[in-house]
Amino acid sequence: MTQDVGLQTASASTIRIPVHGTYKIPALRVLSEITSSLSTEDNLESLLERFLGTMIKLAGADAGAVRVLTADGLHLRLVGSLGLPPDVLEQERYIPVECGVCGEAAREHTVHNSTDLKACEERTAHSYFGKQCQRVVAVPLRYQGKMLGVYNLFMATDSPVPEDVSLLFHSISEHLGMALENSRLTRENLRITLTNERQMLANELHDSLAQTMAYMKMRLPLLRDAMENRDESRSNKYLNDLSQALESAYAELRELLSQFRNKMDPRGLLPAIYDIVGDFYDKTGITIDFANQAPDINLTPDKEVQVYHIVREALANVSKHSRANHVALAIEIKQGRYLISIEDNGIGIAGKINADNGMHLGLNIMRERARHLNGEVTVSPGDKCGTRVVLDFPASAQRGDDE
Repeated sequence: MTQDVGLQTASASTIRIPVHGTYKIPALRVLSEITSSLSTEDNLESLLERFLGTMIKLAGADAGAVRVLTADGLHLRLVGSLGLPPDVLEQERYIPVECGVCGEAAREHTVHNSTDLKACEERTAHSYFGKQCQRVVAVPLRYQGKMLGVYNLFMATDSPVPEDVSLLFHSISEHLGMALENSRLTRENLRITLTNERQMLANELHDSLAQTMAYMKMRLPLLRDAMENRDESRSNKYLNDLSQALESAYAELRELLSQFRNKMDPRGLLPAIYDIVGDFYDKTGITIDFANQAPDINLTPDKEVQVYHIVREALANVSKHSRANHVALAIEIKQGRYLISIEDNGIGIAGKINADNGMHLGLNIMRERARHLNGEVTVSPGDKCGTRVVLDFPASAQRGDDE
């Protein structure tokens, strides 16, 4: 998920910043380097630490620290420092977000200079503040009015930061603040994706292995009772039931492992479906026709995965339960909606599925996946015989529950 921010580089691009009176740094080069690094750096905290030295040079400071907002929003956590005494550094690991000059920068969302270092001195109980350090500069890393981190620059003199340097810090703040926000959103989306995948896996297990295991658990007391009563006929019957259930559970486990190992074709949904169709007859002995009347299927990768697994599950149900010798798969678009149908010429199991409230044939899993598409899966008798499964969802770019 990305968000665009207007970068204030026009004024800063013409500024050349004097550093300790020995050389100059073009502001545009600094911003260009930051922008380039945002697209290549995987570890954002390492990126922030890497630019700490640049910030120190720009301000003519003697030491510096960079911090990010903690998850509770109450503290700033140190992620990098340069030039701070070790005993001061230990006290700087976490500081309250409202503390001193950092608190002022957080409240007013702008660069702050301060020679009032009483709060820093009291927090660290160290003479560094007020002696080696005469001024602290706080550069907030912000995005859309929210403070996400801060650069602290510690200066040995009480000279204020020049106005043109503060202007450059303003642009740097927006660049890096946007990166922090995008990093947060990426982590949040990853958590959501993992949660959804775990729920999907739980559903898959529930509708396959769990039911078979429940059946075995019910049969086991009956077998025990038959053995205690020396009823050989019943004992053999229940033993055979358990043996068949165990074989079924093993087959279901192998199928689940295969499903989660075999990822969708990275080229996209249509190539992945063509692969399924190409292998279907060889694996099942059931002929299949595929009619694609919507060649330009424009879906996000997450939605493509949902459609792919629904089609796979529907075809797996045909091979396992329908007793069909032919199946027709069709994709079409009507009135702004995608319709994907799988129709077989088998024994007709739609009534049985609906009567069991979707607990068989993975229908509940298919419906759960369809929900992420803002769509639905329906099961009905075929035109002549057999069963027809239809996935119906909007073709427009609407946000699903998984986005």
